[in-house]
Amino acid sequence: MTLAEELAQRIVSLRFDELPGEAIAAAKAGLLDTLGVALVGQNEDATRTAASLLLADATHGPSLIFGTTTRASPLAAAFINGMAANVLDYDDCNASLGGHPSAPILGAVVALAEQVYASGRQVLAAYIAGVETAAKIGRGVNDYHYEHGWHPTSTLGVFGVAAACAHLLGLSREETAIALAIAASHAAGIKANFGTATKSLHIGNCARNGMMAALLAERGFTAAVDAFEHKQGFLRVYNGVGNFDAARILERWAQPLDIVMPGIQVKQHPCCLSVQSAVDAMIALAKEDDLNAPQVARIDAAIHGRRLEHTDRPAPDSGIDAMLSLQYCLARALIGRQIALADFKGDAHREPSVCDLMKRIQVRAHPDSDKSEHNDFFAEIAVTTHDGAEHRIRIDRPVGHEPGEPLPLPLLKAKFRACASRVLPAGNIGSVIDLVLQCDRLNSIRAITDQLCAPLALALAG
Repeated sequence: MTLAEELAQRIVSLRFDELPGEAIAAAKAGLLDTLGVALVGQNEDATRTAASLLLADATHGPSLIFGTTTRASPLAAAFINGMAANVLDYDDCNASLGGHPSAPILGAVVALAEQVYASGRQVLAAYIAGVETAAKIGRGVNDYHYEHGWHPTSTLGVFGVAAACAHLLGLSREETAIALAIAASHAAGIKANFGTATKSLHIGNCARNGMMAALLAERGFTAAVDAFEHKQGFLRVYNGVGNFDAARILERWAQPLDIVMPGIQVKQHPCCLSVQSAVDAMIALAKEDDLNAPQVARIDAAIHGRRLEHTDRPAPDSGIDAMLSLQYCLARALIGRQIALADFKGDAHREPSVCDLMKRIQVRAHPDSDKSEHNDFFAEIAVTTHDGAEHRIRIDRPVGHEPGEPLPLPLLKAKFRACASRVLPAGNIGSVIDLVLQCDRLNSIRAITDQLCAPLALALAG
C-alpha cells in the first residue's frame, strides 16, 4: 500500500468507543480553547477583510460564522473560523506538528458537522483523527520542514483537516486516501509571511482546502494515491531526498495518540509560541525580584536559534508583527507583568515607554541550541539594573506545555471566559463551557454553535 493508503486505513479504523479517556478530555479542551480564540479573532481587521470577500455574494448556509448571526457554506465558514482562531496567535500548539493543530482542523470540522448534523462524539473522533494525522506526518518531516521555511500549520495541517473531514463524512479507506492525495496539492504556506495578515490566511486556506479535498473525494474525484512518496510527490518536493523519514509517519500510530502525548499545548499569552517561555520567565522575574522598567539598564534574552529566526523583531511595525517580536513581548511582560490582547491593538506597539525599553533588550541564539534535541522551548533571561545587580532566570517550557501535562481546567476556563466575554452575551459563556465539557453526550454539535451566535457585525462587501 502507498503511504496515503496506509494512513487512510488507520484514519477510518479510529473509533470513538476505543479512544482513551485522556484523549477525549484533551479534545474537549482543544475545542473549548479554539472556540474562545476564534470568537475573539472574528473582529480583527484581517478576519473582517477576508470575510467581506468570501461572504460578499453568499451569506446563506448551514454553518455559523462564530460570534455572529451569519451562516454560510461549510467551506466559507471553515475558512473564516479557521483564520479567526489563528489571527491573534493565541491558539494551541503541538510539538510533533511544529504548529497549531486545532485552528484549521476544528474550523473545518465544526462547519462541516453543522451541515451533516453530526453528534458531539463524531466531532471529537474526527478532530482526534485529524490531529493524529497531521502530527504523525510532522514527525516524519520535521524539523527540516519547519526550518526550511514551510509553515507546518498549513502545509501539514491540510492533511489533518482532510483526514478529520473524511472521518466525519464516513469515507471509505479508498476515498480517504484520495482526500489525502488531493490535500497534497493544497499544501501551502511560507514563513516569510509571518508577522502579517497572510500568516492567518494560511490557516483559512488550510481549513477550507482540507475540507474541499474530503468533499471532492466523496464525489468521486481522482488523485494519485502515491502523492506522498512519488519522485515528484510531497515528501521529495517539500523536504528533498534525505530530509524526511517516511517510516516515522506510520510508526507508533495512536500509541499514544499525539493529542495525549506530547499533547496539545494551550497558550497563556496571546503571542507567538516561540516567545512564550521568555514571557513566562520575564513575568516571574519581575514579580519575584520586584523589577520595573526604570530600574533596568539592560535585558539579555537567549532562546533556541530555531525560535529566534522569526522572533528577532526589534522594531515591530504592526500589532501582528508585535505578536512575534521577542523584544516587544519581553518589554510588555516586564512593564505590565502580563501580556494582554490590548497590547497588540492599534498603536500599542509604538508606546514610548515600551519602545524605550526595547532599545535596552538584546536577544541571541542560545549556545546550547544545537544540543537541545528534545526541547527547543527554553529561555534564559538576565536583567541588569542601573545599580549593577543582575537577576537571572531560566524556564524550560511555557506553562501548560510540558508533554502529557495539559493546562489545568480552571486556567482553560478562565482563558475562554476572557476571550468569549468580548463577543458573547454573558449568559452564553457558561453554557458553551458546560456543553463542550459534555460534548460526547450531545446528539448534535449545533447545541454548541447555537450558543455561539452574537450580533457581531462582520464588514461585508456589497
